[in-house]
Amino acid sequence: MSEAVAGPDGLLRCPWGESAEDYRSYHDTEWGRPVHGEDPLFERICLEAFQSGLSWITILRRREGFRAAFAGFEIAKVAAFGEAEVTRLLADPGIIRNRAKIEASIANARAAQALDGGLDELVWRFAGDPDRPAPATLAEVPAITPESTALAKELKKHGFRFVGPTTAYALMQACGLVNDHLVDCHVRQSTN
Repeated sequence: MSEAVAGPDGLLRCPWGESAEDYRSYHDTEWGRPVHGEDPLFERICLEAFQSGLSWITILRRREGFRAAFAGFEIAKVAAFGEAEVTRLLADPGIIRNRAKIEASIANARAAQALDGGLDELVWRFAGDPDRPAPATLAEVPAITPESTALAKELKKHGFRFVGPTTAYALMQACGLVNDHLVDCHVRQSTN
């Protein structure tokens, strides 16, 4: 199915939003809604990086574990992590224990700290065209765009890791830089 589907509550949703209860809540209350602020955007960058190669539901179900393990994704605290914290995180069953992704999150906190205008300013410079036509089916939703490619390049230029164009586009979708809710989805209808 690639068109909006009705849930048990009768509301039309993007099909993935009906595949699990966790997804339904995330779809209805978070995904595609504007996220601003240094720490909230840093959290999303980290979670999208951890998702790389995995399903989003895996990350979503461990989000509270990630928040606890990564000091609430406070940039200053994560930037101060050293080898002891890496060792602790590698032993934490509440997160994805991948050394490269853990070290990338710490490096990304340090990169975020070093930004002149801040992470919010950098990320939101790449927001998509708000007048872009709404997709009618999932087939019309891209995996990458020129904006996500440019965002990934800019983040990498500043020392961020695990931020390729596909991950950058997922970040843009999650944080409301683009609205990829399908045209018939109740979320799109309620936010227009």
